[in-house]
Amino acid sequence: MTRIAIIVGSTRDSRRTEVAARWVAEVAARHPAVTAGEAAFELVDLAHQELPMLDEPVPALFGDYRHEHTARWARTIGSFDGFVFVTPEYNHSAPAALKNAIDFLYAEWNNKAAGFVSHGVLGGTRAVEHLRLVMTELQVANVRTQVALSAFTDFEITDPTEPGTIAPGPHQEPTLMELLDEVIAWSRALQPLRETASLPVSA
Repeated sequence: MTRIAIIVGSTRDSRRTEVAARWVAEVAARHPAVTAGEAAFELVDLAHQELPMLDEPVPALFGDYRHEHTARWARTIGSFDGFVFVTPEYNHSAPAALKNAIDFLYAEWNNKAAGFVSHGVLGGTRAVEHLRLVMTELQVANVRTQVALSAFTDFEITDPTEPGTIAPGPHQEPTLMELLDEVIAWSRALQPLRETASLPVSA
């Protein structure tokens, strides 16, 4: 079974990102690959991972993780075949908490696929521009389709200090389904590379 993490990319107390991520999970539950038992999606909330600012003494590239919180995070990410990142846009980029969580690891991201669901005043598109570059460096295949949720038209917000409720336009769910199709397909296609990378090196 292909396992995909829906990563909640914000850790704020009042997060529109969590609302968006739960919508992604609800739509994903109706995907044909899920109903057929061929794929599964799981929410992974950064707010629950208890990651400090990056404190590993050795670069993640070497895989020499010294802290339990890093090892725990590595097990979580390592268990998935692909990812859907749900992110807001903060100051023309992705949240620091998301970048920090990404930077803790290296091999656990490799040879997998990622799609992006963003939100914000401009749909969060500029955050995704930066995340695509980061994912490429980590050997993660970025799928083409992106869901960009507008704070003005895809949410019902009466109090700017509260996340509000999601009210996606009629085009958003079909776009999300297309994104999920691509993430599942690429995650499966990259499986041989993941298997090769996990094989022991011959003496």
